[in-house]
Amino acid sequence: MSLADFIDPLQQPLVTVLDTPVSWTEVLGFGSGALCVWLVARQHLANWPIGIANNLFFILLFTQAGLYADAGLQVVFIALAVYGWWTWTHGGGPGSSYLPVRRTTRTEWGWLLAAGAMGTLGLTLLLDHQTSSTVPFWDAVTTALSLMATYGQCRKRLESWWLWIAADVVYIPLYAHKDLYLTSILYVGFLTLCVIGLRNWSRDLDRRPSGPLEVAA
Repeated sequence: MSLADFIDPLQQPLVTVLDTPVSWTEVLGFGSGALCVWLVARQHLANWPIGIANNLFFILLFTQAGLYADAGLQVVFIALAVYGWWTWTHGGGPGSSYLPVRRTTRTEWGWLLAAGAMGTLGLTLLLDHQTSSTVPFWDAVTTALSLMATYGQCRKRLESWWLWIAADVVYIPLYAHKDLYLTSILYVGFLTLCVIGLRNWSRDLDRRPSGPLEVAA
């Protein structure tokens, strides 16, 4: 059996939403994505393998929709998921297998914002000149925000949820514009789960006394 024999059925319409066919890929992306964010909000380690499966489904979906930066972003997400998986189990320091929630330091914010701005500019120019993307800036800015948020998630930085919320606010109308209505609805759910995750991680942080590692650099 070839790879195409496996992929082609996933791209076939399963249901129709608002007169738009919805494929198995989008449905599976919907389900695995919602489960992944729910697990992250609960700080459950299983979010990482579920998230990798979600990334694979979205590579297919976004390539079909012409959202090339978002498709490429999924490959980076897979690499970051491997890193995050390791960090959550080994990043708590010597003798500890638990990584606690912490705040993002000023130093981290500085290089994250600089990298996000440069990434948005570079990706916008690349998508505008080298691809058929009809939304180069919005595709680029959501890519940059998502990478910033994923780094924070890997390190259990509380403010990563605010970055995800900002990305979702853009993703919802962007996917609707590209006729990915189910995915747009999924991101409404993501937005809700992000608020829940922010609340849960905030409570976890508040229950622990501040230490030297929580002090902003």
